[in-house]
Amino acid sequence: MTTNLHNVSNTTHFQDLLSQDLNRISLIYFWAPWAEPCKQMTEVVTELSKKYTAYLFLQVEAEEQDEIAQSFDIESVPSFILLRGHVLLGRISGADAAGLTQLLAKHASSPSYQPLSHTNQKPAEAPAELPSTAPKAEAESPEELEKRLWSLMNQRKVVLFMKGSPDTPRCGFSRKIVGILEEQKIDFAHFDILTDEDVRQGLKKLNDWPTFPQLIINGELVGGLDIVQEMVDTGELKEMIA
Repeated sequence: MTTNLHNVSNTTHFQDLLSQDLNRISLIYFWAPWAEPCKQMTEVVTELSKKYTAYLFLQVEAEEQDEIAQSFDIESVPSFILLRGHVLLGRISGADAAGLTQLLAKHASSPSYQPLSHTNQKPAEAPAELPSTAPKAEAESPEELEKRLWSLMNQRKVVLFMKGSPDTPRCGFSRKIVGILEEQKIDFAHFDILTDEDVRQGLKKLNDWPTFPQLIINGELVGGLDIVQEMVDTGELKEMIA
């Protein structure tokens, strides 16, 4: 990885990198491991970082760093934000390699630029303490946790493990999948994985699926947003619910 290309690990890391030089142009690349178009765009970003060595390139896994994603209103991946300091120079949604290349070239060739807007959009300050649920009287054993996970997954025919609630989603991916389920008039229970870190990490391991939201039907993992959308398009989701 080139020295100007960084994988962002948390909001503090993100802010530290951006604040090193507020006159430097930064490209923020929001991606997700399950999104096929991101595979191509990750290669594109890597090559662009080699070409534009004066730029700062920040790769942000949107679901894992949802505070950062929310601060830029990211609702799909891949998405790109181009900044100079906190000045928004441009944004691109989707796997538009040509458009991204043109955007970077435009600002590389023109020292005088006309920003789209002046913005103070940046991720919220990292909390002094990580949010946590109320302490348990006794630590759960792995067996007890797995039993609880199976119980949660089978509480109803359709269960959505998401960030936030249907009324107040805490990330764009959760918001979109709730919209899909409501549009399809599918009745579902939900669980906010931000309220229980044991459940969050346990589901990743149990279902062998590293990201959220996770849709469960009849006690089994169906998948995340991309798979659910594909199943809606093919009619498979309705068949599975029937």
